[in-house]
Amino acid sequence: MPARATRLRLRDFRNYERAELVLGDGLTVIVGPNGAGKTNLLEGLYFGLTGRSCRTSTEREMVRAGSPATRVSVDTVGADDRAHRLDVGFVPGEPKVLELDGVPLERPPDPSARPLVSVFMPDRLALVKGAPSARRGHLDQLAATLWPARAAARGAYSRALAQRNAALARVRAGQSGSGTLDPWDAELGRHGVELMRLRAQAVASVSSGFARHAADLGLPEEAELVYAPRSRAQDVAGLRAELAERRTSDLERGFTGHGPHRDDLVLRHGGRLLRSYGSQGQQRVGLLALLFSERDALLESGSAPLMLLDDVTSELDLIRRERLAELVRRGGQAVVSTTELAHLPGGADPDVVRVEVDDGRLGPEARPRLAAA
Repeated sequence: MPARATRLRLRDFRNYERAELVLGDGLTVIVGPNGAGKTNLLEGLYFGLTGRSCRTSTEREMVRAGSPATRVSVDTVGADDRAHRLDVGFVPGEPKVLELDGVPLERPPDPSARPLVSVFMPDRLALVKGAPSARRGHLDQLAATLWPARAAARGAYSRALAQRNAALARVRAGQSGSGTLDPWDAELGRHGVELMRLRAQAVASVSSGFARHAADLGLPEEAELVYAPRSRAQDVAGLRAELAERRTSDLERGFTGHGPHRDDLVLRHGGRLLRSYGSQGQQRVGLLALLFSERDALLESGSAPLMLLDDVTSELDLIRRERLAELVRRGGQAVVSTTELAHLPGGADPDVVRVEVDDGRLGPEARPRLAAA
């Protein structure tokens, strides 16, 4: 059985002084008015599992006003069916403290001890309509999750790129000749071709699911997910030749302007770019379709992610909400926030864990489940 989260504890996190809730093995629904703290619970769960925020790069924002520090704990059952506890402590201005079962960690724990996490929040629409760098990073993360043995490809390419850029700087400064770029062209070509192949395979694994889910969730025209590499090279020699052709312009700029670090992941609707021509509602559906297609691919590999879906039903009609609810319940663990339980079909079913939130406090509906757990 895939790893799952079973309990969340927050201390001085956002608008919560203290909070504790038990998560269902399937669906957990968090219900409350806008501003009550629903999104904060999802962020806290993400922070406890990964050691970073899914909303902000300014982590001091997570510390409750007037408090010196925050601490988040998540109980999990790993893929090995063993119970674990993840703890993350943060004092602004100091390094975060991560622990697994009381043992300090230098980086987030291995996925064998915790579930993978997939997040939908309105702020994440930047993945659809923002800069290509975010989509490249997302694609590389998906590829590394699908094929862990090949996860080093992105890092190897980035290191070779940095070395070639440093060599360009030396040539521009007259410290070496242009011939010193040859070995770095070869290195960048070798790692670049591997990275492009990996990205293409990752997109191929989710593209059909993306089109299907986009249609189910309401995009009226055909949706496409396309890998758009900057290079046309099919092998190492081809990429090296492209780099050699652009060497003069690279020397003028002072950096490498061509290669997989300029790739993009393109989302199209009706043949047009979703980021440029889609409405916000269509962009939301595109993001949901991408996340659910990735979940499908991970389910096939036996590692379903925990899905955190914030305000996910807004801008969907009843039919689309029903289809979304079917998708959510189809596989793995999910936590969904909503202002009204009626907005999520099936949210009142007896096997669903429901948590009421109001102004940073968990309501009475959650307490019996906590007491019985």
